Amino acid sequence: MSCATKRGEATVSMMPSNLGYSIREAGQHIRRNWSTCLGAIVTIFLSLFVIGVFILGSSLVSNLVGSVEDRVTIQAFLSDGADRAAVDAYQSKVLGWSNVESVTYKSKEEALQEYRETMSNRNAEDAVAALDGQNPVPASLVIKLDDPKQVETTANQIVADQEFAAIADTPENAASSVQYGKETVDRLFSVTNYIRIAAAVLIVLLVFVAFVFINNTIRLAITARRREIGIMRLVGASNSFIRGPFVAEGAIEALVGSVLAIVSLQVGWNFLKPQLSNSLQFLSFELKPQVVIGCYVSLVLLGVVIGLFGSAIAMRRYLKV
Repeated sequence: MSCATKRGEATVSMMPSNLGYSIREAGQHIRRNWSTCLGAIVTIFLSLFVIGVFILGSSLVSNLVGSVEDRVTIQAFLSDGADRAAVDAYQSKVLGWSNVESVTYKSKEEALQEYRETMSNRNAEDAVAALDGQNPVPASLVIKLDDPKQVETTANQIVADQEFAAIADTPENAASSVQYGKETVDRLFSVTNYIRIAAAVLIVLLVFVAFVFINNTIRLAITARRREIGIMRLVGASNSFIRGPFVAEGAIEALVGSVLAIVSLQVGWNFLKPQLSNSLQFLSFELKPQVVIGCYVSLVLLGVVIGLFGSAIAMRRYLKV
């Protein structure tokens, strides 16, 4: 029997136990070179922690942005002499439009009270007192949309509607009876789009930086064992057999680093959330459980994938024939 045949049989015989061998060897190397491995774990931990902060932070910003966008409404001001039946009919008509979520009638009294609450200062009270019982604030239909970004299209549709012109506060110029803060809304959507794009770009950039750092750390660990790799090649070990312990080591380090990142993120969030809620009570800092769980699962998978690919890529130069 030739040496090549014996070598092939030896390789085949080692295959079933290769996984167990790789894990055992990885564990032994971690114990022997704990300082180097600790450096790799800390690098993975810090990289994934920062990525997790940006993922949760971008989700939180998206929620806050979404809550602000949800407050975008159209106010269609009505004439004091408008027939209530005609107003109700038009309210039902607008409610039937595909992009409209709700249409609420706001009476003159409700509008004046809202003005008092919004402008709760001495000047507002003086202004109301000077009206001498008169109420110049018109009634209106408050229209909330399913997609706030379609606010301009819906507002133009209302302005062009002849049924609205018949009940509008200024029938001769229906456009002046429809308000939604065009400039403010345009600026809001522009800023929110920039925030979402910046968050996505930063997350991708952080993943790339994490991969580079982790790959370099693993490469240093493999360089320190290049003589061991050379000896294993000389005795006929296959590339997959040599690569196994290093890949397993990278996966273990990545798993430990990702778990530490998840624990740190959860502890930090539990500490910061009450303080943010107390300081900014008008904002909601709730994160959906599925978002948090999805973030943590993504960090584990990302860490393991980076550890596996980092080890495999770093090994290539030592496994060339």
